[in-house]
Amino acid sequence: MLAFTLLITFMVVGIRILSEDMHPFEIAFFRNLFGLVALVPLVLRNGIEPLKTTKIGLLGLRGTLNAASLLLFFLAVTLVPVADIAAYSFTTPLFVSILAVLLLGEHMGPRRWSGLFVGFIGAMIILRPGVGAVNVGALYALGSAGFWALTVVTIKVLSRTEASVTITFYGVLILIPITFSAAVFFWTWPSLWQLLWLAVLGTAWITAQLCLTQALKIADAGLVMPFDFAKLLWASAAGILFFAEVPSIFTWIGSAVIFAAATYVAYRERQASSKPVPEPEPAS
Repeated sequence: MLAFTLLITFMVVGIRILSEDMHPFEIAFFRNLFGLVALVPLVLRNGIEPLKTTKIGLLGLRGTLNAASLLLFFLAVTLVPVADIAAYSFTTPLFVSILAVLLLGEHMGPRRWSGLFVGFIGAMIILRPGVGAVNVGALYALGSAGFWALTVVTIKVLSRTEASVTITFYGVLILIPITFSAAVFFWTWPSLWQLLWLAVLGTAWITAQLCLTQALKIADAGLVMPFDFAKLLWASAAGILFFAEVPSIFTWIGSAVIFAAATYVAYRERQASSKPVPEPEPAS
């Protein structure tokens, strides 16, 4: 999960640099295309057996949700400081917890609901509605986090029966036509330098996806996702180093509140999952 956060931050920096001359949707398409190229050797090494699946419908849903999150994310990267992008993404564990209740039937007590409420207060501290105009990029970022939470829940369901390579391969395969259909309206042919950057981004992204999928496969989402907080550290450093963006005090405070809330929710989930199931009483 920590490797995932570092690779995602690297990708955000690359997107920001490339977006000076390319539309974000086109960057998204080429990143997915090169990501598939990077994934092919891994697929060939394992043979076609991992590609056999009976969950093609759920895999299609995963890819579509991921595409919605991705396109909103790429738009947000061009409009919001790098550290703020990381901060808004911290709402994902909170969205995941709510969706686990609504879609997976998981139980949540009042303490965990309180943790979620505090987490969204943290998001409002960063967003600060009512204090000037709300940045549309921030709304894109929150929308991306919501769709990504749906994707995470779907990946968690798929990981019960499907290999990480299977989930990742079909996810990328579905992303390519969706992002191409969005990019074609803003098409410009990239230069060789841009193609090199896009290839690096695609490789970094596919590696990040494999890291995340494997993390969700071997641990509960509620335990894995709080490590997402490391993105703020990498993003703050990258923002200062590459774009002279110093995170505001509200970004740090809001992020700390969200992180504390997400950690508490994960702790409560851990306690709930570790409780032994009571044995049934013998029939009289």
